[in-house]
Order: sequence, then C-alpha cells, then structure tokens
Amino acid sequence: MDPSALLDRYRLGERSFLEVKLLEAELIHVDLSGADFSGADLRQSRLGRTNFHRARLAAADLSEALLWGTDLSDADLSRALLREADLSGAKLVGTLLEGANLCKAIVGGANLTSANLSNAILFEADLRPTSDQRTDLGSANLSGADLSYAKLNGALLCRANLEGAKLCRASLGTIHYAEKLATDLSEVNLRNADLSYADLSGAILRKADLSGADLTGTILTEADLAGAIWPDGSRRH
Repeated sequence: MDPSALLDRYRLGERSFLEVKLLEAELIHVDLSGADFSGADLRQSRLGRTNFHRARLAAADLSEALLWGTDLSDADLSRALLREADLSGAKLVGTLLEGANLCKAIVGGANLTSANLSNAILFEADLRPTSDQRTDLGSANLSGADLSYAKLNGALLCRANLEGAKLCRASLGTIHYAEKLATDLSEVNLRNADLSYADLSGAILRKADLSGADLTGTILTEADLAGAIWPDGSRRH
C-alpha cells in the first residue's frame, strides 16, 4: 500500500490494516494511534516520532525499521520482529513485547517502564543511554527474556522482573557517559537468572533477589549488594 493512501484511509476512520505491506515506507511524525497493523510488513520503514499509542503490531515485521522517538506506549508488539531496529528514545511505557525479537536492536534512551518483555529476545541489544536520557526499564517484566551479550550499562532496572532471564556475558557495569552512571538493579527480581560471566561491576543491586541465580564468572567488583539475597538464600549486609 502507498503510505499516502494509508494516511487518507486512516483520516477517514479506517483502523484495520492487517498484514499490509509498507516495506521501506516513510511515515514520520504522523498519527496512527489505535490502528491495527497485526502481521504487517514494515521492514526498513522510517517511522520516527509517529504516534502508535494503543496500536496493534502483533507479529508485525519491523526489522531494521527506524523508530526513534516513536510513541508505542500501551501498544501490542507481541511476537513482533524488531531485529536491528532503532528504537532510540522511543516511548514504550506499558507496551506488550512478549516474545518479541529485538536481537541487535538499538533501544538506548527508550522508556520501557512497566513494559512486558517476557520471553523476548534481546540478544546483543544495545540499551545504553543516549546523550540526553537513560534507558528506563523500571518495573518491566523481562522474565525468561534472552539478554545474552546485551549492553545494559547505565540502564534503570529498578524493581524489574528478570526471573529466569538469560544474561550470560551481558554488560551491566558502570558506564562513563558524560558522567558516571551505575546500572540500577535495586529491588530487581533475578531469581534463577543466568548471570554467568556478566559484568556487574559498580552496579546497584540493593535488595535484589538473586536466589538460585547462576553467578559463574560474574564480575561484581564494587557492586552495591546491601540487603541483596544471595543464590543460596542468605542475605548480604
């Protein structure tokens, strides 16, 4: 479908665009809130600062799409393909990303508070801060997510649920980006998580629950573990 034709139909009240093909389309800074793009092909499309609030993009293919600053709050992106997509500074508050594939995606500076990323694939994803804001995953559900080799330096993960998540060789250490930014994992749920060979140097893990977590080779140099529950169930003081 031609992007201009889609916008005309949206303005006339149409909201269903299931499995529409918009490969390499340009839809920048437009309002598509509440539209249904389930199963759509949006590969390599330029969708920066577009309003997808409460839109449905379930199982949509957004691989290599440009979504910087895009409003995807409360949208349904379950099982969506976001491989190598650029989500820098995107608004993903309360977004459903269950089972989504964000392998090698750029998510720096995005707001993912209370988002559901359970069983999502974030292998080698880059979630480091941008020049003006930190990536916020506060209270997000990342249970069972694959964050192996992901770059989470300086991210905010306070009270996030990472139970059973894969963080093998992930980078969660302090980052020096204009200023010293420690990764905030305070009160996070890391029960049974795989943190083998992950870098948590200087991270804030106050009151974190690491019960049953795999800490084989994990780097915890200068990490703040006050009140944290250790893998064997003991509490750090």
